[in-house]
Amino acid sequence: MGKIIAFSNQKGGVGKTTTCVNMSAYLAQKGYKVLIVDFDPQGNATSGLGFAKSDVKGSAYNVIIDDMPLFEAVVKTEIENLDLLPSSIDLAGAEVELVYVKNREHALKKAIESAVPSYDYIMIDCPPSLGLLTINALSAANTVIIPIQSEYYALEGLSQLMNSIKLVTRHLNAGLKVEGVVLTMNDKRAIISRQISDEIRKFFGKRVYDTIIPRNVRLAEAPSHGVPIMLHDTRCVGAKAYLALTEEFLSRQPAKK
Repeated sequence: MGKIIAFSNQKGGVGKTTTCVNMSAYLAQKGYKVLIVDFDPQGNATSGLGFAKSDVKGSAYNVIIDDMPLFEAVVKTEIENLDLLPSSIDLAGAEVELVYVKNREHALKKAIESAVPSYDYIMIDCPPSLGLLTINALSAANTVIIPIQSEYYALEGLSQLMNSIKLVTRHLNAGLKVEGVVLTMNDKRAIISRQISDEIRKFFGKRVYDTIIPRNVRLAEAPSHGVPIMLHDTRCVGAKAYLALTEEFLSRQPAKK
C-alpha cells in the first residue's frame, strides 16, 4: 500500500515544489513506484516535469470535480516509475466549487484512493496557502513534509501552519504526522541562515532532516527545462543534496515486513 505524503507550507517560494519533484524523481530512480499529485493551481510541478498546462487533457481538477477516473488523467513522465496527476488553471476555481460538495475536505482522498495499491509513494504538491485544497491534501495524507527556507520570514507563519495541521489531525485525519522538515535555499556563508536553521531545529527537533538544500543555480534552472535536477545536472551540489535527502528519508522509513 502506498504512503501518501503532502508537501506543504503556506509561504510561497520556499522550495516546496522543487523538493517534491526531486525527491520523487530520486525515489523513482531507486525503483519505487511514485505518483506526484500536482494540487497547486500554479501547476509548477506539471511544467517542471515537461508538460504544458494548456495541453493537459485531464487534471486533478477533473478528478475531484468531474469524477474523472484517476488513471484517465495520470500521465507518465520521462523518468521510469514516476507518474504525474497534472494540475490545470481550472484548479483555482475548485475551492469555490468544493464549498457546495458533501464531505468537501475529503474530495482528494476519495479521488486518489484507487491509486494507493499501485504506488509505493504518492506525493502531493500543495498550493502555497492554507485553503480548502491544502486541507484536502492534509486530509488525504499519511504524513506531511515541510520545506522551510533558511531566512527570517520563514519563521513567520510557522505556528499558523502547525495549528492547521493540528486542526486537521483533530477533526479530519487523526493519523496525520509530520514526516520531516527540510531546510532549503540555505546559504552556509550567511550568519542569519545558521541562526534560522538553529531556531527551526529547536522547534522541530529530530524531525528536521540533517541534509540541507543549498542555494544552487543549476537547481533553479532545471524546471525551465522541464526536468528534475537529475536529468539537468546530476553532478551539481543541488542534485547531490536531493539525492542525500532522499536517502535520509528512506533511512527513516520503517522496515517493511
